[in-house]
Amino acid sequence: MVGSIIPSSRFTVDKMLAPVDWHACDLFVEYGPGVGTFCRPVLDRLRRDGALIVIDTNPLYIDYLKHMIGDSRFHAVLGSAEDVEAIVRAHGFEHADYVLSGLPFSTLPPGAGPAIAAATHRVLKPGGAFLVYQFSARARDYMARHFRHIDSGFELLNVLPCRLFWGWKADEDAAA
Repeated sequence: MVGSIIPSSRFTVDKMLAPVDWHACDLFVEYGPGVGTFCRPVLDRLRRDGALIVIDTNPLYIDYLKHMIGDSRFHAVLGSAEDVEAIVRAHGFEHADYVLSGLPFSTLPPGAGPAIAAATHRVLKPGGAFLVYQFSARARDYMARHFRHIDSGFELLNVLPCRLFWGWKADEDAAA
């Protein structure tokens, strides 16, 4: 369930987060935060009245993050990304502005990848985005079923080099 044993590089972090409109971001969600490589950079950019919810299935990561990050905007949740809608509602939000994922879509249990992509699309506000970094293009396949506009990139300065995807939820998708 771990995508990589080496944390993402600062180059990957910066490139992944570059398209985010931080002034308009109320809620940022991250799937599979691990040891929190993205957590501090997200909190550094996030408005003082914004919130970051991280979701992980590993209780050791959740306990570690709760101990290491003492920011009132930070909420670490033991759970599955498939349940993002209920988790977001439980924290007083209807929708997220952005969802970040480094989950290893190519090795998730059968059906989990498509379920996560669908739930992510539903939980995002129109204009929001699903930000995904991966070593394979499998996640893009799942994203393409729900996101009509997907930007892509590549970060060579990462161990291993990784693919980057930003799936944007269009305004007309709100009714879908």
